[in-house]
Amino acid sequence: MTKHLPPLAFALVLAALPAAAQTPEFGPLIEADTLDAARDGVDPLILDIRPGKVEGSEQTLFEAGHIPGAVHAPYNLFRGPSENPGALVPEDRLTEVLRSLGVTADRPTVIVHQGSDQTDFGSAARVYWTLKSSGVAPLAILNGGMNAWQAASLPVETGPVTPTPSDITVSFSDEWLATTADIEAIVAGGQPGELIDARPVEFWEGNAKHDAAARPGTLPQSRYFIHSGWFGDAPARIEPSIVERLAAANGFEQGDRLVSFCNTGHWAATNWFALSELAGIEDVRLYPDSMVGWANSGNAMDNVPGPIRNLWNRVTGKY
Repeated sequence: MTKHLPPLAFALVLAALPAAAQTPEFGPLIEADTLDAARDGVDPLILDIRPGKVEGSEQTLFEAGHIPGAVHAPYNLFRGPSENPGALVPEDRLTEVLRSLGVTADRPTVIVHQGSDQTDFGSAARVYWTLKSSGVAPLAILNGGMNAWQAASLPVETGPVTPTPSDITVSFSDEWLATTADIEAIVAGGQPGELIDARPVEFWEGNAKHDAAARPGTLPQSRYFIHSGWFGDAPARIEPSIVERLAAANGFEQGDRLVSFCNTGHWAATNWFALSELAGIEDVRLYPDSMVGWANSGNAMDNVPGPIRNLWNRVTGKY
């Protein structure tokens, strides 16, 4: 794996230039009206990652209505197999995926999710992390997702779209990646790092688990910090002012060596995005395999319930 320089931190405002020269800048978050202006100036590649179909229909959500010029890039293209959904997509397969979507290394790229809730935002954050690690820049997530676009009464197209393929070749960076070997080294004291569990508290306590995980529990020495605290009143809209306050209140600061994890690297991607891209902490990594990969590898865990509590959790349907 190779390393790439991190992209510039882009502002969320229009530059103070004459109207004819105004270019909307974006990233790591972009507002709906700014993205609308950027379509005429910057001409970003818009990746609509929404999976699924319209209820009672064979029509995809994308076909039913998407941002003009967007390309359908369903989230599952960026995920691992069912037995380990958080696993990295191999470089050769990821190269095929990005080529088929028309992704290039230097074209501004915007990721669009539905905007339904905080978990939905995690899909956009995971794709952002994958693209950044693949050398794509600049990047942005549409704040509030497709719901925010439609709420602003901005134009929508229907029907399928055929992308223009690219010739990108992915060389995946390990700069923002933590592997199982890295976690083992951190736990053993051979590598610095603070392990941040992004899951709801019942998972951290061992009272819930992902279906694909062999055991409930958490990484040894981990700290619980749920992924959903970065959002304001809207269910899938991150508020940068909240990020600044929350990071400071919880002692996250420049120089920290943080590793974000969850069950399958989905919720954890939101914590990574907020701490790395918005709070600007440089050394934040994502553990994509997360607890499914760790538990299934047979490594030691904390907060694993004893036989009686484990039986009770099964009987009561907690897992």
